[in-house]
Amino acid sequence: MCGLAGIFDRRGKRLADQNVLDRMTDALSHRGPDGRGTLNEPGTALGHRRLSIIDVERASQPMASADERFEIVFNGEIYNYRELKSELERAGHRFRLDSDTEVLLEAYRAWGPDMLRRLRGMFAFALWDRKTDQLLLARDRFGVKPMVMADLPDGRLLFASELKALLEHPDLPRGIEPRAIEDYFAYGYVPEARSLLSAVTKLQPAHYALLDRSGGELVQTRYWDLAFSEDLDGEASRAGDLRQRLKDAVRSRLVADVEVAAFLSGGVDSSAVVALMASASEQRFKTLSIGFDSKAFDETEYARLVAERYDTEHHERIVTADDYGLVDRLADAFDEPFADASAIPTFRVCELARAHVKVALSGDGADEAFAGYRRYAMFQREETVRSLIPSAVRAVLFRPLGRAWPKLDRLPRPLRFKSTFEALGMDPAEAYFHAVSVTRSAERSALFSPQLKRELAGYDARELYMETFRNAPAETTLGKAQYTDIRHYLPGDILVKVDRMSMANSLEARDPLLDHELVEWAARLPARDRIRGGAGKWLMKEAVRPLLPDRLIDRPKMGFVVPIGEWLKGPLSAEVDRLCDASALSGSGYFDMEALKEMNLAHRAGKRDHSRTLWQALMLEKALAKLGAG
Repeated sequence: MCGLAGIFDRRGKRLADQNVLDRMTDALSHRGPDGRGTLNEPGTALGHRRLSIIDVERASQPMASADERFEIVFNGEIYNYRELKSELERAGHRFRLDSDTEVLLEAYRAWGPDMLRRLRGMFAFALWDRKTDQLLLARDRFGVKPMVMADLPDGRLLFASELKALLEHPDLPRGIEPRAIEDYFAYGYVPEARSLLSAVTKLQPAHYALLDRSGGELVQTRYWDLAFSEDLDGEASRAGDLRQRLKDAVRSRLVADVEVAAFLSGGVDSSAVVALMASASEQRFKTLSIGFDSKAFDETEYARLVAERYDTEHHERIVTADDYGLVDRLADAFDEPFADASAIPTFRVCELARAHVKVALSGDGADEAFAGYRRYAMFQREETVRSLIPSAVRAVLFRPLGRAWPKLDRLPRPLRFKSTFEALGMDPAEAYFHAVSVTRSAERSALFSPQLKRELAGYDARELYMETFRNAPAETTLGKAQYTDIRHYLPGDILVKVDRMSMANSLEARDPLLDHELVEWAARLPARDRIRGGAGKWLMKEAVRPLLPDRLIDRPKMGFVVPIGEWLKGPLSAEVDRLCDASALSGSGYFDMEALKEMNLAHRAGKRDHSRTLWQALMLEKALAKLGAG
């Protein structure tokens, strides 16, 4: 894995300041400690930091084609590069290296932007064509690898793997985007393609931008989309078919010139990856696990079970309350506010892995592809009720009940009747936004100042999820929910978390369960193969059942749950007090600090669980202070 940065003059050929290019490039040194390189020619500047995985000695970047027509800086891995290389060689292309980066150069020569549809992998890259004087920026289908951009008023486009690189440019405006704050408190992250800074945007997953010197509008073009057609037949053979597809996806991710390990949480997804990796690899490999000092959150028993079955070299680390001290390191790694507290154990498992290897496989993506989240099953049950009662009746019956019912935060979701009643009074799109939102609309309204509300001008974060849900290419509401998560939650939360935490430790994380051919196949499964008997990932569990113990497969889903609520009352309480008294939040003018203090007091007294909102506020304050935004 690597880091890239660059400057492209869209209105001329001004030479970039080499010192600025160097600072932008070296801000990403954690992404690529093994090497660096820059190219600076009139109108085009490229910088690269390398973590060497394939063709370790020779494949440095920026890389030029043999005839020097093309230059590229690339972050990621192309898993089918050898097949593409063979195809291109048959067509007369010549290669000097065994490198996926060089294959990208020749693939672009042969097919132009259409090459993106042929790639199997994770990627973000900038490719400059000297002959046409055009720059191609491209990003993989799911957004595994990041790309941020800033289109400056004078026509220069800044781009990089992370926002911290753009912050090294002295001309980057630092104004806050108010809609990003509304989105952040609704979702817990700043969704694509928005950024906390109004001048910065993100190249969206499955999109590319082709730039020239004309200074025209910056257009992002979609080259791929996922359709939940749910049209597969032949149920009897599907589990075996899926098992083979999973094995193929894992095998393709083992291509490397360095050792590859695997994360092992003890859940179905990572355990399946380890089992399939064992069948595809002739070498004994390492597995890495994170546990918790509380039995309520700990899964190491199951991780050890899998490690012993497949004779891996297993390593563990326990997360304790002392790990709350990572807060500042998290803020530095994410740049923007990011409120998924499971980033803490994710950082620790990546740190553990990097002590042994450069590459690790993860189990991310299966919950979105195969409907593994508990909210999917709950949403399906609510949909059954909605389908039986006319919408007008539901609104009159359930909305008043939802408003009147007490908020019982500590009960399981099916027993939190307030939330259930509220959802039953909504249409499916609004109900699904309701299911994924972190800080609800009424609480956001109480927390936001009149100034922020004026600047929002009526904008509501639910518009994003609801529009995507309603327009989703899916046959069922379950498919619409999954599609919406794949468009927003997956790239905005899960993949940002894994990329930033792995790269903060100079580790490459690979996601075999996000192989696009596998996910396309999963999207053709009927709903009954995804959720059956109220449990998600039904077919995937059946596919890997021959490989794993039944008690691991059939136990309730846990996930990386962090006791953040208790930490906010204990070791982090002083941080929250400081936050409420004097901070970048109050300086922004966007928050009612008295409302925040009341939330903190109610949480500490055990009257209400405001842990997620307080954690959001804490991470936002640190991001604002770091960015110097205003």
